[in-house]
Amino acid sequence: MFVTPCQQVKVTHKSLFSLMLSIDEIKKPIATEIDVFEEKFKTSMQSSVPLLDRITHYIVKRKGKQIRPMFVFFSASICGGINESTHRGAALVELLHTATLVHDDVVDNSYQRRGFFSINALWKNKIAVLVGDYLLSKGLLLSIDNGDFKLLKIVSEAVKQMSEGELLQIEKVRRMDISEEVYYEVIRQKTASLIASCCACGAASANTDDATVEKMRLFGEKIGIAFQIKDDMFDFGTDDVGKPLGIDIKEKKVTLPLIYALNNCADSDRKRMINLVKNHNDDPEKIARIISFVQQNGGLAYAETQMKKYTDEAFAILDTFPTSDSHTSLEQLVRFTTERNK
Repeated sequence: MFVTPCQQVKVTHKSLFSLMLSIDEIKKPIATEIDVFEEKFKTSMQSSVPLLDRITHYIVKRKGKQIRPMFVFFSASICGGINESTHRGAALVELLHTATLVHDDVVDNSYQRRGFFSINALWKNKIAVLVGDYLLSKGLLLSIDNGDFKLLKIVSEAVKQMSEGELLQIEKVRRMDISEEVYYEVIRQKTASLIASCCACGAASANTDDATVEKMRLFGEKIGIAFQIKDDMFDFGTDDVGKPLGIDIKEKKVTLPLIYALNNCADSDRKRMINLVKNHNDDPEKIARIISFVQQNGGLAYAETQMKKYTDEAFAILDTFPTSDSHTSLEQLVRFTTERNK
């Protein structure tokens, strides 16, 4: 296949790290722990109700890359060591996160999740809501039965913030008045709080002091913010990112690339673009115009700079911990999540 100079630049601009290291290679220091965790996680979801067992089996079969449990285990490893409490912390995070995803699909009327049918698509909304409630209760009981109150507090705080962030975004979308400050508050609550809870849970499970737990929480929060900025950039990128363009525009979500472009253009252009987002967000031609506007007004370049700033701040925190295989892999995991192309 003939490759143009422009295409070559695009290929070489992608991090060689992302092309060379797979998620399986990154998790090697904790591969055995992850295998054990997966079995324990399956057990934690079991029910005596056949319908519920079928649904939870379906959920387990279509699990993702296990990024969140990896953050829990790596954080525990660099903060003192992995133990049974770490496994429960990872299961707690996954149970509560899965519950929120099931409920989100109902709220968003979404019928797909990671390329598979969502629970509400296969079993309807009523059952999906009940399944989400069941997973939430299983997570709560897992912690209470084992006295993991510190872990439960960390993750419960994250779930609270995720709900607040979602509602804040809905409120601001209606009024189309999201500033850069509000944007960061939304993604800190909606996305970063969960990654922060993973890292804090890992540290807390290793019986480390409160200051170290807070340090790891902040590390995870900065990674979560960088992750979401990267995700928001995909909406205004090129066709090879593995994700359809303009999804956020269709949902009237005002993200960092668009916020920057709107704040750095003529008033007439700003009014015209806001009108397109508000009233023509389902027109492919208009969406293409918005994407071009963001690209030409430096929105993507600015978002890239901000993403790197948060990533660098996270690495500065991580570098205060002693070097080890887990330390190296945690750094690689961060790069994997922020340098991905889909």
